[in-house]
Amino acid sequence: MGVVLGAVLIVATAGYAVSQLVRGGLGPADTAGLLGLPLGVAGLVAAVAALQRPWNGTDAELVRQWAATLAVQVQENERKLRHQLLGGDIRRIDLHYTLRTVPGRTARAPMAGRTFHGSGSPGTDPDIAGFFRATRPQRLVIAGVPGSGKTVLALELVLALATDRADVDPVPVRIPMAQWDTAHTLSELLVDHLTQALDWPREMAESLVAHGMVLPVLDGLDEMDPPRADGSPDPNARRARAAVQHLNAHQAGLNAGPLVLTSRIANFEALLACEPLIDSALAVISPVATEPALTYLRERCRDHTRWQPLLDHLAAFPSGIHAEALSTPWRLGLTATVYRYHGDPAGLLALHDTDALDRHLLGRYIPAAVEPAFGDPAPPSYRPDQVHRWLHHLTGHLAGTGATAFPTTDIAVHSLWPLAGPRTVRVADALLTFCLTTAVLPVAWLTPRAAEVASSVLALAGASGLAAALALSPSRLDWQKRHVPGLRGRFVVGLVVNPVLATAVGVAAGLAVGAALAAAGCSSAALATGAVVSWVAGLGAGYRFSVAAGLRGAPTRAVSPPVALHDDTVYGLVYAVSTGLFGGLAVGGTVALLLEPRTGLVVGAATAVASGQASGLSAARRYLVFLLCSRRLLPFRLGRFLDWACSAGLMRYSGPAYQFRHAELQRWLAAHPDPVIVSQAGSVDDLRP
Repeated sequence: MGVVLGAVLIVATAGYAVSQLVRGGLGPADTAGLLGLPLGVAGLVAAVAALQRPWNGTDAELVRQWAATLAVQVQENERKLRHQLLGGDIRRIDLHYTLRTVPGRTARAPMAGRTFHGSGSPGTDPDIAGFFRATRPQRLVIAGVPGSGKTVLALELVLALATDRADVDPVPVRIPMAQWDTAHTLSELLVDHLTQALDWPREMAESLVAHGMVLPVLDGLDEMDPPRADGSPDPNARRARAAVQHLNAHQAGLNAGPLVLTSRIANFEALLACEPLIDSALAVISPVATEPALTYLRERCRDHTRWQPLLDHLAAFPSGIHAEALSTPWRLGLTATVYRYHGDPAGLLALHDTDALDRHLLGRYIPAAVEPAFGDPAPPSYRPDQVHRWLHHLTGHLAGTGATAFPTTDIAVHSLWPLAGPRTVRVADALLTFCLTTAVLPVAWLTPRAAEVASSVLALAGASGLAAALALSPSRLDWQKRHVPGLRGRFVVGLVVNPVLATAVGVAAGLAVGAALAAAGCSSAALATGAVVSWVAGLGAGYRFSVAAGLRGAPTRAVSPPVALHDDTVYGLVYAVSTGLFGGLAVGGTVALLLEPRTGLVVGAATAVASGQASGLSAARRYLVFLLCSRRLLPFRLGRFLDWACSAGLMRYSGPAYQFRHAELQRWLAAHPDPVIVSQAGSVDDLRP
């Protein structure tokens, strides 16, 4: 875009300069100025190209450097997530898993393994990183029952591989499979994830993927399709089958491409008959043994007197229903949280099936999580019933009623607006845009052509409001890959460099086109056409320069939702202000020259507001309108609430989005709009206001 624009400007200015020189109507100073104009534009374009040249390198050494940066970013992100999945604790359960044979082409792998060494009795089983490295080809499926720790085990693998890697090793990148639009290939998914979730420039992401420096760790094959009516997995799951087809086509040279996949064992087995994953090893997580489970609960509980009856029962009946139910990391963590400070854990002994036990624990989970830990600073004053209803409302977005047409696990705050009703938010957005644009309307009556100016402002406001109503909010936060250190740097680049360069290019283009039309005898159209060309060319050049002038590069920090929304809002504000200023000056100056200064001032101000709203803050404005329209259903400071929910163990970060801590919690909240009272027998009663 920049090269084409530069070429057009050079040709136009050069043509006009030559025509004027041939006519001989210029003095020496004018001649020098005209000759210098195309040279200056050429130098500007060359400078932009020089700024971009280092960023566009694709040699192997540069890609390895990017991979090292990506590995550090992955470690920072996944360590935070692991801490949240462990409930804010550092105690980890050493999961054991065994190789299960499946029909068809399979990979060679060790017969068994464990999460890590150093806990329990010593053995010869490899840890998860060693198990994966010993698999040939390196295509591993981690499967288990719900709550067995599949995601935690995948996290341990990602951290182990990212920490202990050679320069030529690929970087493991974990991707929730629910967000995969299977119309795209696996390579396209990897590039999209690097750009959208990890803040990498697209060209750099494409180079990393093309050089095989990204190891896909695909989390949650079972979350791609809804189950059947009876809760069993659908063997004809459309999206999961399409995903497996893409994985089977994934290659590294002449060999099957390395990857890691997690799934519930029932869902994976349901796909084996119709769409098996070829050349892969299936590792099934074993239930947590009684002794490690007891050790975990003893280390998590604070009042051993309250816990002792339950611990004694589990030790006495290691094959009983309660020991079997508490043989998954999810239920162990749930139990430790529910009875952290209050209650009698022995009440679980009155429940004689896992469904009743789950209802019992989940019904008490949010009140227990809302209660602050001893020594914590003053938490937000959220009531358990508020938290329950707010989180339930958010599950509507994950059920495919939000910005996506299929179920997902990611809650991206900027794409939540359909929850308040697509028409409601669109109408409110249009009214807000209309009102902001018409704020300058009273000044129109101070101009000599009050009626005409007022009509122009109203027409501009109506058009901008209609555009806001029809516009689709961005599907992701578009950061433009800016990495200028600090807020001041972003404002300097956005408010100084961008308008100056945009004005220079816009004026050059407008002068060239306007002068050419005047020389051709179209003097009446020269001024208006020159102003329009000046505005359009300057707008495009300003965007190009703001991106090129040191604003792109590898990410310098880990991605999180607060950082994503903050950066998007700041950059959108900067770009909106700079674009609004330029548009207002261009159009207002044109009107002032054609008519008179006061009229130009009013029309220019309206144009500045409309241009700023059209060019920036689309995601942030739509998010603000959504919050205003959802005051009864969600807290106004939604981001603050979701950050608190992550610290309380109800939610977790997933790049620039949020996720529920566990799929079982998400399903529970989706099925219960209101808080519930769960009796000791496991029955559920709605608690309605």
